[in-house]
Amino acid sequence: MEIILFVVLPVAGISLGWTIRWLYARFQLSASEQRAERVKQDAIKEAEAQKKEILLEAKEQLIRERNQQERENRERRGELQRYERRLITKEETLEKRSQVLDKQEQQHTDRSGQLDKREQVLIHEEERYRQELERISGLTAAEAKTLIIQDLENEARHDAQTLLNKIEQEAQLSSEKKARDILLSTIQRIATETTSDITVTTVSLPSDEMKGRIIGREGRNIRALETLTGVDVIIDDTPEAVVISCFDPVRKEIAKVALERLITDGRIHPARIEEIVQKVTREISQKIYEEGEKVLFDLGIHNMNQDGVRALGRLYFRTSYGQNVLYHSKEVALIAGTLAAELGANRELAKRAAILHDIGKGAENDSDQNHAEVGMEIVRKMGEDQLVINAVGAHHNDIEPASIEAVIVQIADAISAARPGARRETIDNYVKRLENLESIAEGFTGVEKAYAIQAGRELRVLVNNEKIPDANVKELARQIAKQIETDLRYPGRIKITMIRETRIVEYAR
Repeated sequence: MEIILFVVLPVAGISLGWTIRWLYARFQLSASEQRAERVKQDAIKEAEAQKKEILLEAKEQLIRERNQQERENRERRGELQRYERRLITKEETLEKRSQVLDKQEQQHTDRSGQLDKREQVLIHEEERYRQELERISGLTAAEAKTLIIQDLENEARHDAQTLLNKIEQEAQLSSEKKARDILLSTIQRIATETTSDITVTTVSLPSDEMKGRIIGREGRNIRALETLTGVDVIIDDTPEAVVISCFDPVRKEIAKVALERLITDGRIHPARIEEIVQKVTREISQKIYEEGEKVLFDLGIHNMNQDGVRALGRLYFRTSYGQNVLYHSKEVALIAGTLAAELGANRELAKRAAILHDIGKGAENDSDQNHAEVGMEIVRKMGEDQLVINAVGAHHNDIEPASIEAVIVQIADAISAARPGARRETIDNYVKRLENLESIAEGFTGVEKAYAIQAGRELRVLVNNEKIPDANVKELARQIAKQIETDLRYPGRIKITMIRETRIVEYAR
């Protein structure tokens, strides 16, 4: 029995333990299921709440958009209604204007018809009166008109002759003395320097060894300088000096400054020469403008066109009969201003016309017109006053002077030119002959530039290598020589040197 109890009790204990564990597990499972059910219900409720919230927000958004759309529609309808009212108002206004215009047109038509009828009546009455007057006077209308005009003309001539005689008598008593006093006073107050430009200039050298460097190997340096500037560089036995000869003062100045800089720099070779010549050419162009500004400032003349200032500055490098044209123009302006003040004329107008009177001599383009006509065109393009234009064109009596200021410019020009030593005619003739020599060569097709050197005994012609092949250069030289022989008169003979250079430039990048 004890053995049975010993066996049964453990088994019963084990069974009871398993039963209790199973019941506890069932209880735990049931609790978990209940919690899961509660979580599920909570999730469903939360989802339903979110759904309702989303639907509510969507409805509110829809309501807002609908309200916004309705506001916009109302605004558009209001705007359309305003446009419609404006169009209706404009249409009514146009209709009223159309009615008024139709009424005015009808009135004008009626009035035009009445005027035509009245004109016919007046023409008829005029003809009747004219015939009656002709019958009474015994003269036709043309004869009466001629008789009246003759009487008026005779009376005017008599009065004019009487007045003219009186004026002449008064003028003869005072004009000669007054004119002499004015001229003496003007000339006495004007004191200017007398300068005479020459066609050669000398450049000093630090030593005679520099002459060899200027000439270069086989003369390449001196040839490059002469070709680029169009001057004649003379290297002789004169110690520590070389001579630059050229009839064009601008080219002569460029060559002089370029050579001085090359001597100072010490690097003398064709590439450096070309670089320096180009730089000096730009500087001379700037100096031309500055010289024009300086003269205008000294004379107190303002509001001058920039092209006019540059054209005036070019006169600094121009000579006429050996006289510097810019200094001559300045002197003429001073004289003209003083004369105008003495005579009671427009002083500023006289000075302005006087400083511009020889501006045609600085023109860069070649023309068959004289410098007065060229100057008129330049001044007209500058927008100057018509009286100034007339004074420039009339200072050599090419056209009739239109004002007292134009006559004053003529007088001032003559006074300036008549000073002892002011001019040398041979210089001007010489320069003109060299300019003609260059212009003949430049008139041929394919010629880029021509330079007259050695006082006109040699003409160097630069040919465009793309237009003129080597085979045609000799024939071109012959044609130029023949043209010079036909058109010019000169002593001795002229050497024509043709230069055709092929230059290729490429860049390594």
